Amino acid sequence: MGAMILPFGKEDQLRNSKELKEIEKIIPFSSPIYGIKEQLKFPYKELKKEKIDLLHIPHYNVPLFYKGDMIVTIHDLTHIVYSEFLSSKFAKFYAKFMMKMAIKKAKIILTESQNTKNDLLKYFKINENNIKVVCLGAKEDIAPKNKEEISYLYEKFKIPQDKKLLMYVGNLKPHKNLEKLLVAFSKLKNNEECTLLLVGKAFEKYDVLEDKEKELNIKDKVIHTGIVTESELVDLYNLVDLFVFPSLYEGFGLPVVEAMACGAKVASSNSSSLPEVGGDKIPYFNPNDVAEMAEVIERELEREDTEEEKQNRIKWAKKFDWKKTSEEIKEIFTLYKQ
Repeated sequence: MGAMILPFGKEDQLRNSKELKEIEKIIPFSSPIYGIKEQLKFPYKELKKEKIDLLHIPHYNVPLFYKGDMIVTIHDLTHIVYSEFLSSKFAKFYAKFMMKMAIKKAKIILTESQNTKNDLLKYFKINENNIKVVCLGAKEDIAPKNKEEISYLYEKFKIPQDKKLLMYVGNLKPHKNLEKLLVAFSKLKNNEECTLLLVGKAFEKYDVLEDKEKELNIKDKVIHTGIVTESELVDLYNLVDLFVFPSLYEGFGLPVVEAMACGAKVASSNSSSLPEVGGDKIPYFNPNDVAEMAEVIERELEREDTEEEKQNRIKWAKKFDWKKTSEEIKEIFTLYKQ
């Protein structure tokens, strides 16, 4: 008899997930994260009543009063490595305390890269054998497309068709290093012939960057899309001349894989896990060196991409597959139960 999965969380969102459509029961649970409310509102009684064998918590903010067996995913150590970016002393204390508790309570820690595993061993006392690295992956529909299929994007997002197009996907958190990307973009010799596309929810309200763009005199060259659909994101990956990822720290760096899966040229920061994700198929730059970042971006925009290079990126990205990720996690769960 196969194992039964009992998810808990926001029921309407979980019901909309095609992976969970066959699940009969969901335990409702919703709370702001990183605070006392998530601890007090956690469905302790419901889980005890269900007599579950193993609880998987997909982040380090574990339920402190849960006494059963637990596996925890620690995606990255951004809150530890770059604690200066946290909003308060309490936030720093909370992050370190909860990370320690996650490590103490978990039978197994799942991470997404060897870099995160190395950081766990560096910052905490932990048995190396209790850490399992399981990489993320790109969905099957993230793939190359014909330009004719995606030409609607020019009108929808007011993208100039006669400019070279750079793109970043993600949020505005300080470790994403967006201000340095803007400075590097402003230093491109041919930036008059380029457009920078910033994609994601964070860019619906962009007051944080607006002053910087004005200061650098590039405001008319930067487009903020706000939220895009999954299909639009795939199309944008296919449209760009270069995908740029300047982050200071990543647990994995999924947008790099997604862009490569579409065959896009990619230039990435050489920090943390990103060289694991891009391998030797893409160029890297020091995220703290604006001149180097600009130089790599400029070189990649100017050079002619070959079909062989494109196919090598696509082939490399296929190594990172959600089905493989799922199977590896299932295997870890099964081995644990034995």
